[in-house]
Amino acid sequence: MNAALISLSLPLLTALLMLLAGPRIRPAFNGWVAIAVTMVSLAAAWVALQETAAMGSMQFAIGDWEEGLAIRFRLMPLTALLLLFTALIHLLVALYGKFSRSGVRSGFWPLSLFLQGSLSALWMSADLFNLYVTLELLSLTAVALVAQAGPRARQPALNYLLLSLAASLCYLLGVALLYGRYGVLDIALLESMTENDISTRMALLLMTAGLMLKAALWPLHLWLPAAHSNAPTAVSALLSALVVKGPLFILWSVWHEVAPPDLAYLLGPVFAVAGMLALVAAGYSAMRSPYIKMLVAYSTVAQLGYGLMALGLLMHWQLPQMNIALWLFVIAHGLAKASLFLAAGEIQHTLGTRRISGLRGATQTAPVAMFAFAVAGGSLIGLPPSGGFLAKWVLLEPLLIDPGNWPWAVGVFLGTLVSAAYIFRAVALGFDRARVNVPDLHPDRVGQWLALLPALLVWAMALTGEWLVRLLAGAGV
Repeated sequence: MNAALISLSLPLLTALLMLLAGPRIRPAFNGWVAIAVTMVSLAAAWVALQETAAMGSMQFAIGDWEEGLAIRFRLMPLTALLLLFTALIHLLVALYGKFSRSGVRSGFWPLSLFLQGSLSALWMSADLFNLYVTLELLSLTAVALVAQAGPRARQPALNYLLLSLAASLCYLLGVALLYGRYGVLDIALLESMTENDISTRMALLLMTAGLMLKAALWPLHLWLPAAHSNAPTAVSALLSALVVKGPLFILWSVWHEVAPPDLAYLLGPVFAVAGMLALVAAGYSAMRSPYIKMLVAYSTVAQLGYGLMALGLLMHWQLPQMNIALWLFVIAHGLAKASLFLAAGEIQHTLGTRRISGLRGATQTAPVAMFAFAVAGGSLIGLPPSGGFLAKWVLLEPLLIDPGNWPWAVGVFLGTLVSAAYIFRAVALGFDRARVNVPDLHPDRVGQWLALLPALLVWAMALTGEWLVRLLAGAGV
């Protein structure tokens, strides 16, 4: 548990020190510090993962308050894996921000560390109000990071902030209703107390609406494409790979652990249908997008449909495979989407255009970045043996056994076809040699290789697939 607390507290404390020091410390030094802190957090998260694999779930109450009042953290195989995943994504993005030619602004370093610490606290929180606090810290930090892009990002950042606050009010009202009904907010206590009555149903629906808006789950996704596509490249990668996963985790906690099983069984198909519609509708928007980063942003909404579908089927059937598929999707999507945004940023920087039509000849002018885009896109499509394929196979396996589940399997296949359409649209233009190379182009080769790293890691998930499945099938998940 100590290792997990280090992974949580070290980024937060370092971010506060950076903010207090202000301009007295050179931004270049802050970059080195952020990388070092993230590496320590990554090592601590790995130790925490080994501890949970050996000893099972652990709990820690702050201040020695009695049960029901204490702020309680819990560490289980899933949360330890998410701590490791968070630190890994932050390290990859920090390396890009430090060594790529496009770089990041000085304010990025403390904000990114604060984002990492807030998200780590969210993974470990074990009561609904503490989840609200960590979710607010995460959202406000994400809005500040979006605003770093300058004037063109002010309106998307403002929209993100206002809708995020509205979502927070919905969630908090639901938490208040649950507290008024049961007198506790601890997830473990609520799990054995909740009943399918009008107060509980209203609370859960309010919380669900707020969390779906925070996570940009279809159809409450309208703020995401503008915010993610107008943010700086490194920020877009963090937002899509990590930030939207925090509300999804809380949604999973609410419906998998807190909600009465009969209510979850009833509403599970609604979640699954919403996920299927997200795959098709948001994928169609990605196909129609004229801009590179807008395409990648819409694909985030579409790919989250797999997670929403897995959650809905988990609620309805309570099959462990759906739980495993959900978190495999989260990890595979995070790595692939980090690579896609970093590659898209490098392509835009090299070619000097934001439009997809400007990708003609990109395999000649920005070959590594275009390769990273294609490799990461292959995981979104679900090509074997990528992490996306691993998650999709775990999801499809129980669906294909029973012929009565064919509509859900068809939804997965439709999502695959739509994903292939918008990824191949961009990649095909990159191979179009109609555009003559401009002789004075000087691509940032270091930045392109750093963009490729997450894509290689998502394909390497196949090497650890059996270990990941066993870990996610363990106690506490």
